[in-house]
Amino acid sequence: DIENIKKTYGDKIVLDISNMTIKEGKITGITGPNGSGKSTLLNIISYIDDNFSGKVKYNGMDFSKEVAKNITYVLQKPYLLRRSVYDNIVYPLKLRKVDNKSQTKYANDIMKRLEIEDLSNKRGQQLSGGESQKVALARALVFKPKLLLLDEPTSNIDSESVKIMEREIVNFNKETSGTVLIVTHNLEQAQRICDEVISLDLGKVRN
Repeated sequence: DIENIKKTYGDKIVLDISNMTIKEGKITGITGPNGSGKSTLLNIISYIDDNFSGKVKYNGMDFSKEVAKNITYVLQKPYLLRRSVYDNIVYPLKLRKVDNKSQTKYANDIMKRLEIEDLSNKRGQQLSGGESQKVALARALVFKPKLLLLDEPTSNIDSESVKIMEREIVNFNKETSGTVLIVTHNLEQAQRICDEVISLDLGKVRN
């Protein structure tokens, strides 16, 4: 639940949302032109940016370390660790003290689903843009977050990779009832995979 969120840069208001509810267990798309505040909204929901006025509530709770454990955010240009793809994918499991046997099982399963098993031993910095985006999505999905934030996760990649990533975003939502919030310029993509679409323009919600 987003209440009276306002974000400014200097004198410019970049986000001004009086009320917005993201439905639990659904895939919600955020669309709008460049500069409409889409990425800013994700930064605020993820608390990467905590310099704003207003409130964000997560099932009625304020942001906390406990809430943060259940949120993950895939950036448009993902940052990968300078380690193997496998190490990148198991990293959130290690942080959450998942045992080694389960780490291996979960990582192998998500790599198979995203069709990137052959990249397992490659280092993060050796990957193409499309490969990096698949690995970043795998790393996000591997621990089954309650809230998955995606900022243009399939921009500038081939159509086959787009199909694979969309399929696994939808599968994640169906299998875990995890909530997904996806920023996309692609209206066809929003129609394909989203239960609901919210349009932003000049920082405001447009009906």
